Amino acid sequence: MKFFLVTFFITSLFLGCNSSSEHGEVAYFGGEIINPNNNYVTLYCSETERDTIYLDHNNRFIHKIENLKTGLYSFTHGGEYQTLLIEPNDSILFRLNTTDFDESLVYTGQGSKKNNYFIKAYLNDEVESKKFSKKQHLEPDQFETVIKALREQKIDGLNHFNSVHETSDLFKKIALAGINYSYYTYKEMYPFGYFGNNKLIHVKDLPEDFYAYRTDVDFNDEALSGLYAYNRFLLWHFQNIGLQKYYEDGSHHAFDRHALDYNLEKINLIDSIIENKTIKNYVLMYVTREFIFNSDNAEKSKSMLDAFLDKSTDKEHNDYLTNLVSATINLFPGNTIPGIKIVDFNNNVVDLHSVINKPTVIYCWSSNFKMSYRNSHYMMKSLKSRYPDMNFIAININDMNSHSWKETLNFLKYPTENEYMFKNPNEAIKTFAIAYSQKVIIVDENGKIVKSNADLFSNDISYQIETALASNE
Repeated sequence: MKFFLVTFFITSLFLGCNSSSEHGEVAYFGGEIINPNNNYVTLYCSETERDTIYLDHNNRFIHKIENLKTGLYSFTHGGEYQTLLIEPNDSILFRLNTTDFDESLVYTGQGSKKNNYFIKAYLNDEVESKKFSKKQHLEPDQFETVIKALREQKIDGLNHFNSVHETSDLFKKIALAGINYSYYTYKEMYPFGYFGNNKLIHVKDLPEDFYAYRTDVDFNDEALSGLYAYNRFLLWHFQNIGLQKYYEDGSHHAFDRHALDYNLEKINLIDSIIENKTIKNYVLMYVTREFIFNSDNAEKSKSMLDAFLDKSTDKEHNDYLTNLVSATINLFPGNTIPGIKIVDFNNNVVDLHSVINKPTVIYCWSSNFKMSYRNSHYMMKSLKSRYPDMNFIAININDMNSHSWKETLNFLKYPTENEYMFKNPNEAIKTFAIAYSQKVIIVDENGKIVKSNADLFSNDISYQIETALASNE
């Protein structure tokens, strides 16, 4: 899963196990990992039901699942994850290479065929999603024709699979839901691309039956709560229907997805439409977290948090977001960057403050995403040549041994002088409010934060660097 959410998104997706299965049923789950990033795999059935399974000296493992809860499970390794369906008497083995996590993943054993179907469908959906930007500029009827044809093609493929292989009713339900909710998601996403932020008020002008499928949506299907397509649909749906309130006064102002009133409206809509606590808590958490990560106003962050706490019944979510608000406020411009221990290439443990002696760009990265860290390191090199008075340091966020980190740097022939690892990645991820596979913070010579969520590829990065340099004059 590309561009994973480092802290909470991983666990919040893994909520699809059906607790109604009979007591005493078992299944086996095992595998082999090539180039492991650490020495364990975590298997999730829910946020409170997880198993940490350690690899042996051959980087293999086998795990017996007792008192099986039939449904969607997920496993993680080194920050990446995948979802699989586990049913009674399954004995599912996989093999993967972390250098190409999803693409190399292959299942064998009892229960493998259905999960190989899911991984193939997932990879096809990834390719399809990359092409969506071109489709969203089609006229509504053309767009409908194109994505409807894709949906029908996938359903034909699923029907063929079911005719060749013996599959359970649960598999058929989840596989069909994956197809349908991907189709629904594209419909929910469409107006944001077609109209653009400046003309989204015209979403009301879409054909009357454009969202007719909404009558078929079950917002409370806990069996699908571990399904990526279902969760993605829910998030885009509430983003879409929240527009009605946003433009109810008839104004034509540009759409701001980070506006407080708009996000508070989404919170209210989620609470009024979703009844299932598991699903509601997840969607509430995700929407609130996205707002907090992008907020630069303490009072607005606290207002959003208060609205969330009023609706959420998940203590773990509540504690997480309460701490997140504190962490993001501590990273607002003007504050001193938190002191935290980092490890250099020679295994020396130093304080982050000790390596900041002039304006500095701090780039936190994950070894799991090759394209991301290669592009970002290239941009860091380019910016360094343009701004020689600026310091640039990179910090790896992975919870792994230093050998894997050093191997990555050596393989790519990156200079190691300003490369570090966090001594305690889990603590650092919370302290620096790292949500995705990377984070960029710009500070002045005294460690005062200039920008806490910079983007190396944005048009603003030069201005932000120049601002930091100007503070040094």
